[in-house]
Amino acid sequence: MTPSYCLSSARNTITPEAFLLHNSHLYLPKHRSFSFSTETHFPRKDTNFLRPQTPLPKSFLPISRLNNSKITHPFASLSSFAEAEGEKQQNQDAKAEEHHENTKSEDQAESPGMAQAFHISSRTASAISICIVFAALSLPLFMKSLWQGMALKTKMLSYATLLFGFYMAWNIGANDVANAMGTSVGSGALTLRQAVVTAAVLEFSGAFFMGTHVTSTMQKGILVANVFQGKDTLLFAGLLSSLAAAGTWLQVASYYGWPVSTTHCIVGSMVGFGLVYGGAGAVFWSSLARVISSWVISPFMGALVSFLVYKCIRRFVYSAPNPGQAAAAAAPIAVFVGVSGISFAAFPLGESLALALARALACGIAGAVLVYRIIRKQLGHLLLKSTSSEAEQKEGTIHQKNIGFLSDIAGPTGTQLEIVYGVFGYMQILSACFMSFAHGGNDVSNAIGPLAAALSILHGGASGAEIVIPTDVLAWGGFGIVAGLTMWGYRVIATIGKKITELTPTRGFAAEFAAASVVLFASKLGLPISATHTLVGAVMGVGFARGLNRVRAETVREIVASWAVTIPAGAFFSVVYTWILTKLLSSIL
Repeated sequence: MTPSYCLSSARNTITPEAFLLHNSHLYLPKHRSFSFSTETHFPRKDTNFLRPQTPLPKSFLPISRLNNSKITHPFASLSSFAEAEGEKQQNQDAKAEEHHENTKSEDQAESPGMAQAFHISSRTASAISICIVFAALSLPLFMKSLWQGMALKTKMLSYATLLFGFYMAWNIGANDVANAMGTSVGSGALTLRQAVVTAAVLEFSGAFFMGTHVTSTMQKGILVANVFQGKDTLLFAGLLSSLAAAGTWLQVASYYGWPVSTTHCIVGSMVGFGLVYGGAGAVFWSSLARVISSWVISPFMGALVSFLVYKCIRRFVYSAPNPGQAAAAAAPIAVFVGVSGISFAAFPLGESLALALARALACGIAGAVLVYRIIRKQLGHLLLKSTSSEAEQKEGTIHQKNIGFLSDIAGPTGTQLEIVYGVFGYMQILSACFMSFAHGGNDVSNAIGPLAAALSILHGGASGAEIVIPTDVLAWGGFGIVAGLTMWGYRVIATIGKKITELTPTRGFAAEFAAASVVLFASKLGLPISATHTLVGAVMGVGFARGLNRVRAETVREIVASWAVTIPAGAFFSVVYTWILTKLLSSIL
């Protein structure tokens, strides 16, 4: 396997081993192993990239800093080493650095996943985890939602309800945030640490500022409200059990690195509760059928669109007389279309259609201008070099006649490839940030909706009425998502970014752009769609565009099996937890 994102000159030859070592932020859990058929082009070697290895030579350039150029990625670049004044000083520094790296590697080798994934000591990882646990247990004591009830029992149940909601939000962050950041990490546009920090800020901002403030007790139109009229205790137990059941299955899936739909988890949990405790008439079976149909529709549409997008990039950018200039010209247009469409669909930009459209177009123009300025500032010298030097054009472009849309086109090399990957790297980071913000606003309702409904029932609200979600509860859900992303998010990010197929900036952008477009239009048309399933299908699509054997079949089988089990597993856990909670509540109330 030769990573196409690493460019080398005569003095810097980058081997596959060096590429894998540099990308050690893509943590692959030790407990999993993959067996591939002999037809695949992936190496049969240990996939644990985090074992102590020989330090890289100082001449090795990181994945985001390309040789023979001045381009330095604003996110993923690493600071260069300062030159030593003398040979003696260099030797001393080298020995000290080698000792430090060996000590750090030994420490990380004995550390659990979080420390290995972020390249921090086990003590630091433990301290972060302890701080998160302490905050999760203490912050509810300062929330108004806890003190609305006057009786001590009500306060205790409110506290427990908030913890149930936090558990669900934690697992959403651990599993679902890979939708936004997985491809960026897999292509090398962002390191894992940079992706987690960026996603943490944007996910919390999206949950707090864009999260829905109104919900209903019967989430997702799955359960019939009239069936549970007058059964507030049972409904309260069912809502808490749905949160716990969905969180349990999400945690299992995150442990094994399976990207599953959080919406399907909560739907399966509520279906199990409604079917057992309310009968067959308590479930909207047509809604459940639409959810199940999305297992096929979502990945198929994602794979088809990403296949076409990636083929368009290869046909109209790679085969252009000047691929670098073609990529730089296409980037602002693609960003304008994508940002405008997603803004119009995802955000409540205004009550008036004209005003909403104007604001969406304004967001698209702002994104296009931003990308244009970044490209010209960071890649301007390379663009000038590619246009003024005929030798570079001959080196970086392979002219072909009668190129078909599905033809296997050889990619550019040299300066042209630096420009193309630089352009699509910036576009991918921008799209990942935007999708992360939108995800925080949209998916926080999976945890906060049932939580707010349970609190409303606990404090005497009507079981079928609309419920206003307090601001502090929205912030609580955002904090839960950030906590889960920080502690376990690397597991599913590794699956999306590395284990399905090999990603580069062009492939990662094609997958991300296709997934966002499919979710956008399917939502407008009312088609059942899952963002997680769509993204997995999109990543598979860019792999199929390079050949059927470029997709790891074993990983795909595991993911599809986890999708099929999600709703039954959520239903099973929900029934068990409801039985336990009803017994406990009957003794407390």
